[in-house]
Parts: sequence; structure tokens; C-alpha cells
Amino acid sequence: MRRFLTFVLRLMVLVIVFMVSALVAMRFAIHGRQVAVPKLVGMAPTQAQKLLESKGLLLDDSDRFYSAEIPEGKIMSQVPAPGEQVRSGWRVRVAESMGPQRMVIPDLVGESERAAEINIRRRGLEMGTAAIAAITGTPADEIAAQSPPANATNVSSPKVSILVAAPEDRKSFVMPDLRGRSEDDVINAIVAAGLKVGKISSEASTGQLGTYGERRVMRTIPAAGQRIYDGQSVNLEVTQ
Repeated sequence: MRRFLTFVLRLMVLVIVFMVSALVAMRFAIHGRQVAVPKLVGMAPTQAQKLLESKGLLLDDSDRFYSAEIPEGKIMSQVPAPGEQVRSGWRVRVAESMGPQRMVIPDLVGESERAAEINIRRRGLEMGTAAIAAITGTPADEIAAQSPPANATNVSSPKVSILVAAPEDRKSFVMPDLRGRSEDDVINAIVAAGLKVGKISSEASTGQLGTYGERRVMRTIPAAGQRIYDGQSVNLEVTQ
């Protein structure tokens, strides 16, 4: 019995020693991979990349901003800040200076989204966000507002964001059967329903849709049963 207890005690000691050694080794490995982020502000991106690579870090230079203080092509800000401890392989995000603002912000209001994008890129700017909203009084798919506004000064970013008018929710209903009714009666019904009277053409009567001397509707376009929208034009074919 004594031998068994001695064996168990020795086994527990070995397990504890193993666990303590593992924790110490893990902590040493983690802290051993940590490095201090160097100062990159004022450097060219190529210089910053080489410096970071020598420390096992990565460079993310996807941001660009105007700056009157930092020369064009130099790094103006960084995250994490200089001196912070990070793990090896960490990505340091920097913003590159474009120098003082020289680009003129164009007036995009009233243009289509596609035309605005071409206009923006032609001037060396970048397309920002494009939001869509229902805006009363603005035709669908036209730009109603922009940020920064046209000819703005002291702009920080070369990106121009736009607000595009969404297509209005138009009322729709099924086209009724108006055949056989008089031309005047049908025109009044079309206008009263919020529709427009389109082209009116005439054909010789077969004697089936009305009496002699009275113009009656023989056909409508859209035809009866089709979906029609508020403000849409309706073409008529009437008897001679």
C-alpha cells in the first residue's frame, strides 16, 4: 500500500511539473513573437514595407487622404501607434498623403450613377458610397445629393459619395375591358384613372361594335387583363 501511495505521489509531482513547464514555454513563445510597432509616419510606403518586413509585420496601405502638412506620397497616419506591442505577422494599416487638395469636386446632381462614376474617375477621384432612397420630385436613377458638395474646399478624402433617387412605387392594376364603349367615354375613363391617352388610330367598322356614325373602341394597348401602371399611356383603336 505504501509503495502504491508513493507511486501516485511521484506521478502527481511529474504531472504538475509537466503542466508548469508547458505554461512557461507557451508564455515564453507568445511573448517571444511580440514586437514593437515602429514609427512609419513620414516614410514612403516602400520604406515602411521594408522596415515592417524586417520585424515580421505586414503593411496595409489602402487608405489615401489629402494633407497640407504631410508631403504627397508619405505616410500620414498609422494603426497601431508606434511602440505598441503586437504579434508577429500583424498587419499595420497606414494612410498615404495625397498632398494639398488640388482636385475640383464636380457637380453630379442630376446625372445618372454611371455618368457620375465616369466623371469622378476622369478627374482622378474615387467613388465612395452610393446610397439609394425614395426622393419626391427627383426622377428615378438620378443623383439627388453628393458629399462633398460641388467645388468644396478643404476636403480630406478623394472619395465622392452620392445619393441616388430610387424608382417610385407606382400604383398598378389590371387593364379593364373597354371594347365597345364610345371613344369619348373611354378617354374620360382613362384620364379619371390617372392614365394618359396615347395614340388613337381608326379602322373600318365590322358592324359588330357600335352603330353607324359613332366612334367606338375596338382595341386597347395594353389589352384587357394586362398589368398597367399609374401614369402609363393607353393607345386606342377606334371605328371610323
